[in-house]
Amino acid sequence: MRVSPIATRLIALLLAAALVSGCAGRSATEEEQDEFEGVAEQQLYDEARDALEDGRYTTAISRLEAIDTRYPFGRHAEQAQLELIYAYYETNDWEATRAAASRFIRLHPTHPQADYALYMRGLASWQAGRFSLERLRLIDISKRDLGASRDAYTDFRELVSRYPASEYAPDAEQRIVYLRNVLARHELHVADFYLRKGAYLAAVERGRWVVENYPEAEATRDALAVMVEGYLGLDMRDRAREVLQVLIENDPNNDRLRGRTFQPQHVRSESLSA
Repeated sequence: MRVSPIATRLIALLLAAALVSGCAGRSATEEEQDEFEGVAEQQLYDEARDALEDGRYTTAISRLEAIDTRYPFGRHAEQAQLELIYAYYETNDWEATRAAASRFIRLHPTHPQADYALYMRGLASWQAGRFSLERLRLIDISKRDLGASRDAYTDFRELVSRYPASEYAPDAEQRIVYLRNVLARHELHVADFYLRKGAYLAAVERGRWVVENYPEAEATRDALAVMVEGYLGLDMRDRAREVLQVLIENDPNNDRLRGRTFQPQHVRSESLSA
């Protein structure tokens, strides 16, 4: 079959474009791979330190990553991994911060600065969850996700438990108190949603979960009120009365109480007296 001159020129142009593109791609890749080829570990570390001190975190990250890749057992390997955690954090890359911190803890569980890595992992989750924490009342209850905040709570609790003498423990303890109250309150918002939808058993379970998992949170008292109302919705008045007695003993001034009488907010039920 005879190919027309126009088709021949078109094929030639396409082949040329493909070759140029391929060469350009290879050049870029090779350039990226060769950027630190032959650069000594000490030089990379010195450049990374200078960049960190100047606030040039992207530059620091490139050098620290090069050390991690090229000199995994070098003199500065462990310190480079630690400083990578900090550099990622300063660029607001919370996911990379957590990944780098988790890796450091896994590789060096007995390192003197393992507490720092754990603290930074929690701090990255804290920052990732700031939107949901600060805008708590402005987000639809049924769509809210406090996963990052729960991760922070878990990390800070682990830090305080494993390293009670750590210099980071006092700050972690303060954040635990705040997060505990926020997470407990969030569970009660969900429980309230269940009450309004008539899912009384789910509301009771949420209330019980708060009492069992966040016993020191201020919201625990309201969790008891949720359980009382949930039991009323289930027409389990004896169980409701038992929990009501605990509520009266622990929070006699609760908004749902009128003396020793409980006033349901969502459930269509008569008031309940202890």
